Amino acid sequence: MSANTLDPNKWVDKYSDYLFNYTIVRVNNREVANDLISETFLAALKSAKNFKGEASERTWLISILKRKIIDYYRKINSRKGKAEVKIKYSDDYNEGEWLEEQVADQFDRSAEDEMENNELGLAILDCLESINEKHAEIFKRKTIDGADTEAICNEFNITPSNLWVIIHRARTALAACLEKNWF
Repeated sequence: MSANTLDPNKWVDKYSDYLFNYTIVRVNNREVANDLISETFLAALKSAKNFKGEASERTWLISILKRKIIDYYRKINSRKGKAEVKIKYSDDYNEGEWLEEQVADQFDRSAEDEMENNELGLAILDCLESINEKHAEIFKRKTIDGADTEAICNEFNITPSNLWVIIHRARTALAACLEKNWF
């Protein structure tokens, strides 16, 4: 088995879209997602000497990104109520759960928060009906239903790269629709 190598000059071109899609579903904020990805690239550059080549470059970057996402939630929730949260993860080589104890208590929400969440959910559904039908269906299958990339690609006869382009376009259209109709 040949060892994997790092090529930091190509990280942004090769992995930024994948890392963004991975992150945005977990933090639901474009600015935060972009910051976390930048921090991931920076941390990877700083620790490149520790890369052993046992995993692919992408898998290694994802493992760094996962820690950045957990650190992000620890930071924003350090002053809130404590509750346990399990974060499931899966990549090319590993699968499992992280158990976090310093996160916001999901039951510590006001009636106003609940109403806002319900309104947002309805607004998202309305916006999904207004965007390209194929994009909406693929977005729902991947993001809402959590369907496997390969299954979606087979169902719609598209490549994984095309899938992520469609997901990106759907998110962009949804963001524009929500900004116009909900905010």
